[in-house]
Amino acid sequence: MISVIICSINPQDLEAVTKNITATIGVEHEIISFDNRKEKKGICSVYNEGIKKAKYGIMCFMHEDVTIFTEKWGIHVLSTFDGDNRIGVIGVAGGGYKALAPSGWYCLEFQNPHISFQNIVQGYKRHDKEDVHAFHNPYKEKISEVVCVDGVWFCAKKEIAQLHGFDEKLLYGFHGYDLDFCLSIFGNHKIVVTYDVLMRHESEGNFDKTWLSQILKIHEKWNKVLPLTTAKLSRQEIYFTEKRAIKKQIEQMLEWNYSFAEIHRMLIQSLASKWMPMRLFLKAYLHFFKLKWKS
Repeated sequence: MISVIICSINPQDLEAVTKNITATIGVEHEIISFDNRKEKKGICSVYNEGIKKAKYGIMCFMHEDVTIFTEKWGIHVLSTFDGDNRIGVIGVAGGGYKALAPSGWYCLEFQNPHISFQNIVQGYKRHDKEDVHAFHNPYKEKISEVVCVDGVWFCAKKEIAQLHGFDEKLLYGFHGYDLDFCLSIFGNHKIVVTYDVLMRHESEGNFDKTWLSQILKIHEKWNKVLPLTTAKLSRQEIYFTEKRAIKKQIEQMLEWNYSFAEIHRMLIQSLASKWMPMRLFLKAYLHFFKLKWKS
């Protein structure tokens, strides 16, 4: 049995996804939807309300602009949880490396097969592009263990969701909730990507300054434990990944007109991690000064 929780801002999308879930889930379920057009609550707040209302032991948090193609996907979800009691979260897209440098659920500068594990059809609402079937299963597994999953669709055990919840005090918008939730349970429960549930997501997301500002808050919270990975990496691999990623992040923050103080704060906070050696910090700061001087 599965409780599906949806934060809605579009009645037409909600009606369509409700019909889609009912037709495809294949198990006893309930759909707990919230019309968020008027109150405009943050998604963490909405999801926490959903957790309180849910009556089933497995919870599915999903976007409303999704169409699931897999028949009886609920049976697969339940059997995956039953097959390994260490599993706490199941998603359809996730990353095997969570960088210390501010980033989402995957790090573009991570040059390793663990950069992503996914099976999803990505649509494009903001750009004139054809759908892309994003499939990456480098080890040909049924499920792959990851650090964090994309919030487009993921399932969690109710007791875990109740214990950790979503940090609505920190995150009041619609970004970063998936990353923060996964970081709160990583190491205590397995987080996995399944390749046996296929869906289409209509929107590619909006990774702008609003998104990054939420990511920076998450990093301030979790810097001490980052980076995290499911891959076996040498210190050198981590060092060069973080070097590439933090330089790229500095460039992005300058492009988006973050202040000197904000970039300085991001760099200083990264020192909380044991993986931020002073030489990398100094190189990052020198890169920052060079770019700032040129501008």
